[in-house]
Amino acid sequence: MDPEWRADGETKNVVDIDENLRLVGTAHISSASVALVRQQIEEWGPDLLAVELCESRRASLLEPESLENEDLLEIINEGRSHMILLQSALAAEQRRMGVASGEKPGAELLAAIEAAEEAGIPVELIDRDVIVTLRRAWSKMGLREKFRVMDAFLWQEEDEDEASVEELLEDSDMLSNLMEEAREVAPGAGSVLIDERDAFLAGRLQQIRGEGRVLAVVGAGHLSGVVQQLAEPAMETTSRLAELNEEPSKPIWPKLLVATIPILLLSVVAWLAYNGELNDLRETFEIWIAVNAGLTGLGVIIARGHPLSVIVGALASPLTSLNPFVAAGWFAGYTQLKIDAPTGKDARDFLALDEFSLFWKNRVGKVLLVTALGNLGSVAGTWIAAAGIAWINFL
Repeated sequence: MDPEWRADGETKNVVDIDENLRLVGTAHISSASVALVRQQIEEWGPDLLAVELCESRRASLLEPESLENEDLLEIINEGRSHMILLQSALAAEQRRMGVASGEKPGAELLAAIEAAEEAGIPVELIDRDVIVTLRRAWSKMGLREKFRVMDAFLWQEEDEDEASVEELLEDSDMLSNLMEEAREVAPGAGSVLIDERDAFLAGRLQQIRGEGRVLAVVGAGHLSGVVQQLAEPAMETTSRLAELNEEPSKPIWPKLLVATIPILLLSVVAWLAYNGELNDLRETFEIWIAVNAGLTGLGVIIARGHPLSVIVGALASPLTSLNPFVAAGWFAGYTQLKIDAPTGKDARDFLALDEFSLFWKNRVGKVLLVTALGNLGSVAGTWIAAAGIAWINFL
């Protein structure tokens, strides 16, 4: 049975795959989508509601204040600050594309869950965990692509002639073009954020299709891709779920490369000490400490971290640069967290991220930015200092 694209007003955002599976495509910041979701639940009467959410995204929508200090500390310790920055960048781009609708991103998904609970309809979350998605996207991007993502999503000015949410929903070609523009900016990330999630959503829907009438609420940009995936044999789409849910393995070569730095430094120190070149030895230590501490401190200053965070990050950097398992930015971020502790309101405001300046003005954003830029400065300082020492002593 071919899917039936049902017109709703002037839009084509409701698709009947068969009599027991209906897809509703929504815009994540649209009041019209909120109304549409409630209408479909009431009129179609599903036995099960499937929503394009994972458990962590659902929790952040329902309880935005749940991003407490303990969670931030865990993010810092696990080195996930760049993941949060990427997630925030994508959220900012969604707002830049879709304009002032008066709704928060994900409002229609919350409306779907609330309406289902009111009607006593069970809810199934069918999206891949956002952290897995972000890690896979990050691993697929090269350095140049990562810079282009940040440039396009965070630093470019908003277009003066923005499309309204209603226009996006009414014109599927426009929405498809916007998705393709994102893919052009970051082809590797695009394949993860678009194609892989289309396949994952379709696979999860195939898993639950036998549980009666299923109404699935997904982002309109995924609608065509999910429909295409559902046309494939169910066994094929469900068998890919385990592969799509795997976190990328961390390459070992960066740590091996970083491990060569302390070996180089200790070799230089041993050589100079053996030959009694104490002035050169002192100069080597001065270069290592000054460059590492200076660039780490500069990164924290750019993040507008507290002066004590700057000092702690700078002092930690010459030592942490010798250990590939710790980072100076973690110490700076932890200090920032303790000195200027975020509140529940800070967490809510940051998760909304309606302006990029929140990374500097908001306490949550500042902790993450201090951590990320402190680490970036430390990495740059390590390599520049190592290159300088090698040049002075061996060339």
